[in-house]
Amino acid sequence: MEEPRRGFPLAQPQAERVPTLEKTLSIGVPRERYLQERRVSLVPASVATLVSRGHQVIVEHRAGEYASFPDRVYVEAGATIVYSPEEVYERAGCIVKITPPSERELQFLRPKQVVFSAVHMGSLRPEFLRTLLEKNVTAVGYEFLQAKDGSLPLMRIMSEIAGYAAIQIAAELLARSGNALLLGGITGVPPARVLILGAGTVALHAARAALGFGCSVTVLDEEVYRLQRLRTALGQPIATGLIQPDLLNELLPQTDVLIGALYRKGSPAHLVVTADQVARMAEGSVIIDVAIDQGGNVETSVQTTHELPTVVKYGVIHYGVPNIPSRVPRTASIAFSNVLLPILLRLGEYGGMRSLLAAGHMIKSGVYAYARHLTNRTLARMFQMESLDVELLVV
Repeated sequence: MEEPRRGFPLAQPQAERVPTLEKTLSIGVPRERYLQERRVSLVPASVATLVSRGHQVIVEHRAGEYASFPDRVYVEAGATIVYSPEEVYERAGCIVKITPPSERELQFLRPKQVVFSAVHMGSLRPEFLRTLLEKNVTAVGYEFLQAKDGSLPLMRIMSEIAGYAAIQIAAELLARSGNALLLGGITGVPPARVLILGAGTVALHAARAALGFGCSVTVLDEEVYRLQRLRTALGQPIATGLIQPDLLNELLPQTDVLIGALYRKGSPAHLVVTADQVARMAEGSVIIDVAIDQGGNVETSVQTTHELPTVVKYGVIHYGVPNIPSRVPRTASIAFSNVLLPILLRLGEYGGMRSLLAAGHMIKSGVYAYARHLTNRTLARMFQMESLDVELLVV
């Protein structure tokens, strides 16, 4: 091997760029007031980690109550408890929520404040976006936050919960129905027959849970490659097929549990099961329409609540709660917080949002409002507004 000439040292591999300016963050956790929202964005364990790194966390009184995290545990973790949302927004430079800021909360926002929240595109109004831009707020939307592998980490983890929870809910409803059927069956008694519409993350984890119970599982989708991917992820063969009226007419009368989990990215859910087909299902069978928040996959589905979660049509029990993860708020909150914590730590390490965006962190994909500009093309098209790539604003 040729030796390097004198005076010319060997080239060294380039190290990954590291932050040079740490910044102490003040992070606010308001109590969620959206209908049926029981989760909290940061749990005490994550708060303790942030505080240990020198950051301040301000938590509104009773923010973690529904998730079984009382104020006392937050105080023990090092958080400061305040007693109004106004005070959270006044004292924190970074607001971390589950749901979008309400109209009242929009009034509390200040210039240069950073807001993490869902966007809820189905109910989003252009006035909401204009307020963020006028106030010069940096907004990060969970629906857009994309990891390097192309996945949506926060949406994916909530879909996992929804998939597992859907089977638990089905087991409870089936046992209480006119059939009084055990989901998994026992020796000499066949298990329930589960039909899942869609082959995405919700379907994957619903199928995995149903197979764990010993159920007979069939998954239908509109794309063969999605079915192939699901079977590979499950690691075992299951019955699959393309969604077609004739096949649905054949399967639905034999189905004990129907789970609607067929989504189309960026558009309403696809309606694939008609009222006539529901009428052919056995009395006491169960429909869990996980896609109800985007319109639903079943014509007879309606949105219900955690307090009154079911309606009965044609003798079939329909479950249409749009926010299934809030049914298990402690688990969902921990999962949510686990994804947000590393992002907040990096935000502090890089000295603020501008440096983190310039470094190409995954947060860039989630930012939809920055420096008085809309930076998400999907939202710009929805409301015929102008947008600008966030990279052009941080050079």
